[in-house]
Amino acid sequence: MRLTASRWEMAIRPERGGRITSLRLDGEELLDQGIGIDEPTADGFVERGAWGWDEMVPNVSPTDLLPDHGEAWRVRWEVADRNTMRARGRLVPWVLERRIELDDAVSLSYVYTNAGQAPHRPFWCAHPLFKLTPDTEPGVPMPAEGSSGKVYLEKGSTDAMRLRWGSTGIEMAWDRALTPFVSIWVCNGDLGGYRQVAVEPALGGHEMAEPDSPLLEPGGTLRWWLQIRAL
Repeated sequence: MRLTASRWEMAIRPERGGRITSLRLDGEELLDQGIGIDEPTADGFVERGAWGWDEMVPNVSPTDLLPDHGEAWRVRWEVADRNTMRARGRLVPWVLERRIELDDAVSLSYVYTNAGQAPHRPFWCAHPLFKLTPDTEPGVPMPAEGSSGKVYLEKGSTDAMRLRWGSTGIEMAWDRALTPFVSIWVCNGDLGGYRQVAVEPALGGHEMAEPDSPLLEPGGTLRWWLQIRAL
């Protein structure tokens, strides 16, 4: 599945958890393309291949109930039209709809629905793994060679983050009132050799059922958005 407009090109694999596998600006690939691992049946996120852009729902860290990095990246997404896709939880009753529109900017809008019979606290985290190159400016301290690290920003402290690769730059923006939690992940040759930086706005804390996540009644919905602009 491909989307193109103006300066942008995007490729998506609905059968691979709705993964955005490519995002190009003026022909330059911005997303990390991994280290040659693409194993759709592996249990762990890294073992399956940690590259491209996934949505983390309803968790990141594994629990007794929930798998590593959640369910959304493990299930086939339904294609509603060329811009809209949906995923459904198996272990937690959620539905996530994502609409992507390309114009002068890349605009993503999301709708999360509690599809169950009881209230629950939803969790979503964007997981775009941008490429990390020698001239990348990740906006946080760079981990040592062969290591990785994550920085958790103060709640509601920012509504945008910029990344640069030489003369190419983007700004990733969101509404801090809707997605106030933000973390920055940088992998500098860790996990088998990945080099990537992720800007991760989130609905609530950093896991499902964090006290700061909104309690969503059965049938209730939450809406939010992300935008990527060229600098």
